[in-house]
Amino acid sequence: MSRLNRTDRPYDLVLFGATGFVGALTAEYLCAHAPKGLRWALAGRDEGKLERLRERLPGGADIGVLRADVAEPATLRALAEHARVVATAVGPYVLYGEDLAAACADTGTDYLDLAGEPEFVDLVYVRHDARARETGARLVHACGFDSVPHDLGVYFTVRQLPEGVPLTVDGYVTADAAFSGGTLASALNQFARGRQLLAAARDRARHEPRLPGRRVAVPTGLPRFAGEVGAWALPLPTLDPHTVRRSARALERYGPDFRYRHYAAVRRLPVALGGLTAVGAVVAAAQLPSARRWLSNRLRPGDGPSAQRRARSQFAVRFVGEGGGRRVCTEVAGGDPGYDETAKMFAEAALCLAFDDLPPVAGQVTTAQAMGDALTERLRAAGITFRVAADR
Repeated sequence: MSRLNRTDRPYDLVLFGATGFVGALTAEYLCAHAPKGLRWALAGRDEGKLERLRERLPGGADIGVLRADVAEPATLRALAEHARVVATAVGPYVLYGEDLAAACADTGTDYLDLAGEPEFVDLVYVRHDARARETGARLVHACGFDSVPHDLGVYFTVRQLPEGVPLTVDGYVTADAAFSGGTLASALNQFARGRQLLAAARDRARHEPRLPGRRVAVPTGLPRFAGEVGAWALPLPTLDPHTVRRSARALERYGPDFRYRHYAAVRRLPVALGGLTAVGAVVAAAQLPSARRWLSNRLRPGDGPSAQRRARSQFAVRFVGEGGGRRVCTEVAGGDPGYDETAKMFAEAALCLAFDDLPPVAGQVTTAQAMGDALTERLRAAGITFRVAADR
């Protein structure tokens, strides 16, 4: 790995997609919490909207504005060349994200996104991981509620368990939150691309190196009542367990034989059954273009829950880890997961890449692999809970 010289670039951090719902929340968080002297810019395709956002941000006169458009790859290359770190909130990423990831890999620019799309993550690995390793770029996906609490939560749990022994961890997610138009668009697009998702996963499996002497598994668990959390556990087919798998493959601290299962925790059985039915209906509707358009029109990208609704939202992820004769229960918890806390995680991860003393890694990496302890401490300081709930 030979990291390209980036010290002479005009910006420490550029936020792309800054006028979207989560982008604007991230910009507001950076204004309130960024270190003094941060050189940063807002980027997007509409300079007028960017200027209006800058005008309403405290200290906005010191923030740069850069025009970049996913339809114009040359502008994305210029964006990457101007920054040490690029954080992009422009999705669905499988449609709009690859050119920017490629530009960052090629120019040695650290890249992070909010992608919860396994197909996109696998495509970026196959096509751009090798180049990023050459230039020293770190490509970090899923830096919001997908998948920071789960990835860092398992990392935190593993560190409470003995070293050098087989380990198992189960994660149970509870969340009370509304979602935005951008989240809906990404989910519908992903549900409609089952064939492409499987093809991308198979292609990645052909390119990934074997893991000699160690085993990592993330099986899909079966629905069951989980007495350890007092709730019905429903398998969650999200990006999160795949992210945990990548961290466990990269870090020997997860032991010689590691297994993770990922669930939604639902207290009442009728609610659990209703949730399964609703998800099945949305997945089925996403296969039909007319139904997909109808659903997309219910909540357009850029729309999202009000500040009052977000203030009532919260999340908790409980982990049960076992190994070497020890059992530990941990928890990661915070406020509104999809937006306020996602903006916090996204901003803190970008600042962590820009300023913290981190492991010398490059290529496509996870938050645990690239920023584990440093980002955990940043998020704790920012009000997200990481705690040991029980230990025996």
